[in-house]
Amino acid sequence: MDGIAFTVEDGIGRITLDRPEAGNAITLPLARALLAAAIRCQTDAAIRCIVLTGNGRLFCAGGDVQLLAGAGDKRSEVLSELIATFHAAVARLARAPKPLVTLVNGPAAGAGFSLAMLGDVVIGARSAHFTAAYGAIGLTPDGGLSWLLPRLVGLRTAQDIILTNRRIKAEEAEAIGLVTRIVDDEALADEGLRVATTLADAPMAALAASRALLADSFETGLETQLDRELRSMAAAGAGRESEEGLSALLAKRPANFRGV
Repeated sequence: MDGIAFTVEDGIGRITLDRPEAGNAITLPLARALLAAAIRCQTDAAIRCIVLTGNGRLFCAGGDVQLLAGAGDKRSEVLSELIATFHAAVARLARAPKPLVTLVNGPAAGAGFSLAMLGDVVIGARSAHFTAAYGAIGLTPDGGLSWLLPRLVGLRTAQDIILTNRRIKAEEAEAIGLVTRIVDDEALADEGLRVATTLADAPMAALAASRALLADSFETGLETQLDRELRSMAAAGAGRESEEGLSALLAKRPANFRGV
């Protein structure tokens, strides 16, 4: 696909941003390909976990600056189509009933920053760093960054990151909770595969429900969330995953959630 490499292996759908010569910058064809890959990951029952990463030195440089610079008085129109397509892909990945692992193989800026933060588990290479970048070209956040950052690091830190446009190096990103953890560059692929395999082996319906509970928790009061937890637990308890998990625990054997 245009600017995207996509594979499925052992229950893991791997989406790789694949324009290394352009820093994996997002064009309309790439955004469309990302949406197609996200839909496939969301709907293909063979895919139990999604991995998103980049090819080359950068994870993603954000929107294609050359495209925007060349748009002239059509810039608003070009941005509207590009971002609408990109946002459709982001929404699919965010709401898919499957866990998402992002492997940040290098610098991430602008929309690339948003994509990097989207994962349930975010593993960064030591060479990675993060920059909002929008203010430098007179634009504003997209890809959900203004929603994600305050939830991850708090409003005050999010204001600092977006408004001052300062670079967040890997160690600080780990310390403030932007990423789950940082690993050496050469260990990123192996660590990503280990985490993705663990998630693909897990009870998929239970993970999907847990993912939804976490995503909605900032918009609900305690009593509402308690009720949602009750309903979710009761539904899970009636399912085959719970039956397999409990049977395996009592029999002192590993659970086989892929088989239910």
